[in-house]
Amino acid sequence: MITELYCEVDDFYKLFSEKFQKSLLGLKTQTGPKPEMSIPEMMTIVIMFHVSNFRTFKTFYLHIQHFYKMEFPNIISYSRFVYLKKNLLIFLFSYLFSKQGKVTGISFIDATSIKVCHNKRIRRNKVFKKMAKRGKTTTGWFYGFKLFLVVNELGEILSFYLAPGNISDTKPVEGMTKNIIGKLFGDKGFISNKLFEKLYRRNLELITSIRANMKNKFINLRDKILLRKRSIIETINDQLKNISQIEHTRHRSPANFFVNLLSGLIAYSHQSKKPSINFSENDLKCLPSLI
Repeated sequence: MITELYCEVDDFYKLFSEKFQKSLLGLKTQTGPKPEMSIPEMMTIVIMFHVSNFRTFKTFYLHIQHFYKMEFPNIISYSRFVYLKKNLLIFLFSYLFSKQGKVTGISFIDATSIKVCHNKRIRRNKVFKKMAKRGKTTTGWFYGFKLFLVVNELGEILSFYLAPGNISDTKPVEGMTKNIIGKLFGDKGFISNKLFEKLYRRNLELITSIRANMKNKFINLRDKILLRKRSIIETINDQLKNISQIEHTRHRSPANFFVNLLSGLIAYSHQSKKPSINFSENDLKCLPSLI
């Protein structure tokens, strides 16, 4: 798998770097000595970590150094690699964008917390002092960010957005869904008449569950069934945290935090089997139109 991943990353890097160099209009992209390891090699390693069974990147990297000398003949020291990881940001972001799923007309949106430290250490945290904020979810208070995801029924990521932990769930939705049409299913946190009207005017219908103090409304049976299938995006968030390990509290720099997040999302996009809805669109068309 590591060879296949490297070949795909290397092909992307060659195409991207060529276009990137042309857009710089003669500006220099490198001021220091050229690293011994190439960008595609480094990208392959950070992505592979998120599909491995290792719980810490240091242990995984030492494993790569020992057992993959043939694949990475110019591998550098762990401390040097960690220092250079920040150079991968723009390439990882662009590569993740190239792995974007297709718009099918059925989309799901959710926000999940990304903690950057334990609540008891909030006042001592200096790495994210000007970036992270305190927020609250159904499980309690946290200090960090909110990761917003939009996925289709095939489990493919259509859009993502990272915001401080205190942001309202409805605020980034309009910008995240510019190129998405059809129906968008979310939880109660996305209830907003103003947002619904804005999205509806550009052919995107926002469908959410209702709060206990709201009047019940008639809803299309097809939409009601799809709303119950919203657990697909909750499953994806769970996999991102527990398998791809996009959340941990040991970051020493914001840049490496973003590298860890992007490479985790990329690792998920490479999964051969993603969470998905089993029934087909033809099954939904056979349902009655109204309850």
